[in-house]
Amino acid sequence: MKTIHLSEVRDRIKDLVQKANFELQDDVLAVITSMEKVEESPAALAVFEQMKQNADVAREERLGLCQDTGLAVFFVELGEDVELDKNDGIQSLKHAIEEGARLGYQEGYLRKSVVEDPIRRKNTGDNTPVFIHWELEPGETFKITFIAKGGGAENMSAIRMFAPAAGQEGIEDFVVETAERGGSNPCPPIIVGVGVGGNFEYSALLAKKALLRRPLGSHNSDPFYAEMEKRLLERINKLGIGPQGMGGRCTALAVHVESFPCHIASMPAAVNIQCHSHRVLSFEM
Repeated sequence: MKTIHLSEVRDRIKDLVQKANFELQDDVLAVITSMEKVEESPAALAVFEQMKQNADVAREERLGLCQDTGLAVFFVELGEDVELDKNDGIQSLKHAIEEGARLGYQEGYLRKSVVEDPIRRKNTGDNTPVFIHWELEPGETFKITFIAKGGGAENMSAIRMFAPAAGQEGIEDFVVETAERGGSNPCPPIIVGVGVGGNFEYSALLAKKALLRRPLGSHNSDPFYAEMEKRLLERINKLGIGPQGMGGRCTALAVHVESFPCHIASMPAAVNIQCHSHRVLSFEM
């Protein structure tokens, strides 16, 4: 049986949230570089250059890639044969994650973006509570994935309950409409996570999972959904919104689609939008 020390989890989380916010990841840079080769708009090319310069400054100066350092969202894959060592006053894995995020955001001078009540709007002051999704796995798996979700991108996300008769065409039109409605608000070029199936709440979770389950720009292992991803990316990039809404060929860097079984009478679909910084990072123990 594997033993995980919760104080170590806390410390790893503290470093994780800072690194994700300070360092643009290699897969994102690679897709931006490939997009530059097909972009023709001078304004769009200038924006790409500014994005790369911004990434260099953020990494070197340990500054946030964006002033909106996001809600802290975690996906935890926890093996059934993992033992949690409660030490240093940390009484649960949830406590370790929350404390690590709190310390990471405070020590990294990352913006605190959480209000304690959705209507009265008082800031909690430490970017907690965080959002944790738990997945129990067999064996000794222990993996935590962090994604920072900024308000501009998250606000442009959407969910719709389709009748099965809407078919593939209905789903694809919905995805493109969502990207078009977002315009420049989610700081394009965007990454588009699509969840198809499940039920009302699971389709939304699936769309968020689609943003972090595989490297940026890779395709679904099912050829049917891989072709859908390619088709959607082409359609979204023909919208002409372009980087930061300045026009051009590159409105999206990638589209990732994930699916799940659903009820015979329904076909839920959700779209979760991510900004070009795509702050996603994982660790395993």
